[in-house]
Parts: sequence; structure tokens; C-alpha cells
Amino acid sequence: MISRKHYWVIRRYNGSHTCTRATISQDHSKLDSITIAEAIKSLVEADPSLKVKSVIVEVQSKFNYTVSYRKAWLAKQKAVEKIYRGWEASYEALPIWFESMCHKEPSAVVYFQTMPAYQGDDLVTDIRVLHRVFWSYYPCIRAFRHCKPIVQVDRTHLYGKYKGCLLVAVSQDGNNNIVPIAFAIVEEKTSDAWHFFLSHSRMVREYEVRYQRLRERGEAYTNWLDRIPREQYALAFDDGYQWGHMTTNLVEYINSVSKGARNLPITALVKATFYKLNELFTRKRAEAEARINAGHVFSELVTSKLHANQLASGNIQVSCFDRQNEVFEVREMPSELEYAVDLRRQPCDCGEFQMDQVRRVYRARFRPLENPTTWPAYNGPRFVPNPFLRRVTKGRPRMTRFLNEMDTRMLHHPRRCRQCRAKGHSRSRCRQTAGANADGDTQ
Repeated sequence: MISRKHYWVIRRYNGSHTCTRATISQDHSKLDSITIAEAIKSLVEADPSLKVKSVIVEVQSKFNYTVSYRKAWLAKQKAVEKIYRGWEASYEALPIWFESMCHKEPSAVVYFQTMPAYQGDDLVTDIRVLHRVFWSYYPCIRAFRHCKPIVQVDRTHLYGKYKGCLLVAVSQDGNNNIVPIAFAIVEEKTSDAWHFFLSHSRMVREYEVRYQRLRERGEAYTNWLDRIPREQYALAFDDGYQWGHMTTNLVEYINSVSKGARNLPITALVKATFYKLNELFTRKRAEAEARINAGHVFSELVTSKLHANQLASGNIQVSCFDRQNEVFEVREMPSELEYAVDLRRQPCDCGEFQMDQVRRVYRARFRPLENPTTWPAYNGPRFVPNPFLRRVTKGRPRMTRFLNEMDTRMLHHPRRCRQCRAKGHSRSRCRQTAGANADGDTQ
């Protein structure tokens, strides 16, 4: 209270800053990361891969103030934590979400690999440290039956509070569309982590049958690891088994798509794969059905004219290449589009025959999980993250840029005192300063 001026003055306020004026002075120090997080919350929720530079631009447009990169980065992390709950709480929610998903779709596959949790030297029985998790949704499992018999796998690093890697296995449908079939979150790219992922990705029964057949052929087949067959590195000798794929470039596309979810808490990341795949299957199924319906009339017209030996009628012109095997070429007028039709084997360039196979890939449907209040009660252990995978959050951020010659000289040169200009000590440890202080104390 200012008694002479008869009004109150606020000296200190412990609440959050809520100033939303159109302009803020450049030296405004109260625009903290919490305020920025509230301002960009909707943007981060719509696009978790929002770049920090975009956050800086958004703050500049809203408040006419340019924040530092560090403050913008902290604001984005706080926005992610507010939207998707805390990182530790997300680990606790993971088994609950998976259990409810498997309750709705029992044919889904989920495998956890955990480690014991200790408090000091005492074992905590009701808490487990999440080490790895593998999951594959039932529509993806059904889809692989109608895909190319080849799987590509790759990993991508996770961002956020805890380190880790997201492993992805993908295949292709008959129309060369990418179909994700399995996922896993592991601690890092190690041989044990890959074994965990691949051992759960393969069909166990088919593997055992084929392995038994190989074993019955003879012991010589067990020495195949000592040689590298030509079909493993040359398309000319692959006999179609590689389906024209020799690298993991196919799965790189999935890595770019999942980039927006790699900085989310673990349960939010898993849920993102669920909803993204549901959207993909719904869209591809509708596209296949639309192409089948559009091409059905055209195929019926072509088939009727081929069997009636009408090689030219209306807007369709037919050329016979193999009458016995029913192989023809159809030219559509006036666009002059040409299609190869094989009535016996059923493929056609127009896509009508093949799209039926593509539709089978996306036939299975994802089931909604409904309200969490309707989920079954979870009685398992509580999951916690691995503390050794936590990124360093306190202290000055570690410098990642490459040092040049100037930086090297500055690092190796001895320190020089600003008081006496001598080398080897700082101003606070200078003897001249100490002597002056001693004289002052004497006087």
C-alpha cells in the first residue's frame, strides 16, 4: 500500500503469466515457457512434429516477441506433457490400454518384456520396469496373408524424455501400397532387440514346419550360412522371391510418416499407430471398392465383346494376342488408353481384377475401444520407465555443433586474470585483489 498516493502496488505474483496483449516489449522477461505452451497447445495437438522454429514464429506473430530456441523447446515439451499427460503416467497407462485393446480384439498380439524394480536393495513386487514391447493389430495380421511374401524392417529413434527405438515391419499389397504389420519399442538397436522383434513377427507354426522339412533333407543344408547365395544380392537370380526389393527403402517412408509421433509419450505413440492404421485401412478399403465398382461395368463390356468376337465396337477396340489362352489388348477410344486383359489368369491393367485382391488386404476392420470407463479392471503390475534411458534435462544443454580452430584455441589456452593480466588464475583468485582487500581491512 502506497500511503501517500493511496493505491496498491503488486510487488510479487506467484501465479502463471496470462498477459495476452498484442505487443510486448522486447525485454519482457515474464513471457515464460508455460505461457508459450498454452499458446501453442492447439498447434502441437494437431501436429506433434511441429518444429521449434515454427513455435518461435507463432510466438512472434501472437506477442510480437522473439523467444530463444531453448525457451521455445521447453514450451513445446510442456505442451506435449499437458496434452498427453506426463511421461511417467504414460508408462502406467500403457498396459491398461493394451489390455482393453486385446479385450476388444483377442486376435491382436502384444508381448511385454519387463525387468524387476528395486527401491534401494529391496525388490518391489508390484512394479515392473518396461524393457521392450511388441504389438501387431489383428487387421494387420490378416492383411499380410494377401500381401507380397516379403517383409522389410527398420528402426527409427524416439525423441522426448526417454530414449529408445521404434522398430517397424512393413509389406506391400498387390497395388504396391505400403502396409505396416508389426511394431516394437526397444531400448536401442542391438542384436537382442532385433531378435525380440523378429522372433515375435514370424509365424511360429510355419517356421517349425519349414525348418523340419529342411532338417529332413540332410545335414548339408545346415552349412548354408557359410555361403552367400546369388539370390540374396542379385535380382537376376532371385526367381521372384525378392519381388524387386533389395533394400529397406520401402520402410523409410513409414519412418517419415511416424516422425510426428516419435516425440510423444509411449502410450500416445502406440495410440497414434492404432488410429493412423485405422484411417489407412478405411481409406484404402474404400478406394479399392470404388475402383472395383467403376471398373466392373467396363470389364463386363470388354468380356462380352471378346466372347462375341466383336474386335471393334463403339469406343472399344480389341486386339487378340492369344485366342487359346484368352489374352487380349483393349484400346479405349478416344483416349487411346490400352489395357492388357487375361481372362484366364484374371489380371488386367485397368486394375479391376487385382483390386479385389487389394480389397482383401484391408477387409479386416479396427474396432473402437469405447469409453475408458467401460474397460475391464487392470490387475497387473504398474509399469515404470527405465531410469537409465532418461535424457539429461537439468543443467546447460550439451553443445552439439562441431568445434572450429578458434574454439580449440580458446579451450586449450590458459585462463588470464582480468586484474593483473597474468595467466593461470582468475580475478577472484588474484593476489593483487587479495592484497588490496587486506590493506582496506587494516585501515
